[in-house]
Amino acid sequence: MWKWLGRRSHLLPALLLLVAGTVAGVAVFLNRLLYHREVKLQSVSGIATAVQRAVLPSPPARIGPLRFAARYEAAQTDAQIGGDLYAVLDTPYGVRCLIGDVCGKGMDAVRAVTVALGTFREAALREPALTGLADRLEQALVREAAQSGSLLPAERFVTALLAEFPPRGNEVRLVNRGHPAPLLFLGDTVRYVEPGRPAPPLGLGALSVDTARVDTVAFPQGAGLLLYTDGLTEARNASGTFYDPVGRFTGRRHSGPDALLDALLADVCRHTDGRRTDDMALLAITRASDDASPPSARRWRPESR
Repeated sequence: MWKWLGRRSHLLPALLLLVAGTVAGVAVFLNRLLYHREVKLQSVSGIATAVQRAVLPSPPARIGPLRFAARYEAAQTDAQIGGDLYAVLDTPYGVRCLIGDVCGKGMDAVRAVTVALGTFREAALREPALTGLADRLEQALVREAAQSGSLLPAERFVTALLAEFPPRGNEVRLVNRGHPAPLLFLGDTVRYVEPGRPAPPLGLGALSVDTARVDTVAFPQGAGLLLYTDGLTEARNASGTFYDPVGRFTGRRHSGPDALLDALLADVCRHTDGRRTDDMALLAITRASDDASPPSARRWRPESR
C-alpha cells in the first residue's frame, strides 16, 4: 500500500482530507447519538418521577411537634418506574410512618406500591400493634401476588420500615422488615438504628423463623430521623465508593427536615457527579425543639404543605 501511495503522492492530500472528513463525520454522529440518548434518559427520568409523585403524595408538613419532609428522585439510567414508597398517617396510636422498596420495576412494582400504601392507610388506623401492622402489609402483598399470578417470594418482595411516634413520651418505635437501617440525628451526631432482631422483607416471612420485634429509641426535642431507600447508600462516585451519610453529616446541623433533605440531595449529587443509577426515596422527621406538645392521636390537624 505504501509503495502504491508513493507512486501516487499527488493523491495523498486528498486522501488525508477524506479520512479527516470521515472521522469528523463519525464524531458528529456519535455526539448527536449521545446527546439524544441523554435527552431521552432525562425525559424518562422526569416521567418516572412524575408518576411516582402522583402515587406518593407529599406528607403533612407538621403533626403536633413533628415536622416532615419527603423527596423522590428517579434513576437517570433506567427507563422503568421504580417501587420506592413512603407514607405518613396520624392514627389513634400516634403518628405512623412507612418507607419501603419493592423488588423490581415497572407496572408490577407500581401495583405493589399501590397495594402497600392502601393497606397501610387502612390498617394503620385499626391495628394497635406495630408488628401486627407489618403482618397486615405482608398478607395484603402476598394476596395481591397470588391474584395477579406472580410468585412473590421469587419475583417480588418488599423491604419496609415502620416508625411510630406515640402520643406521649419522647421516643420512636421501629419495626424493620429487611430495610436499610434509619439514621438518627441527635445534636451534631449521626448513627444508624440497627434492628435488635433482623427480620425478612415483606413477602418472605413464611421462609424464615425470625419474626420482627419493636425497637424503641429515644427521640427528644431537636432530634431527627431519616428513613430512606437503598438508592442513597448505594450511590457511587466515579471510583466506585459508596455514599456514606454518617461520615459526611456528622458534625452538621440543620434547621428542619426540608433543610436536611436539601443538603443531603446536594451532597449526593456532588458525590455522584449528578448521576443516579437507582431510585431514591427519602422521608425526614424532626421533633421541634420549641414545642413539647404530643404527636397525638388525631388531635392535631396536619398543616398543608
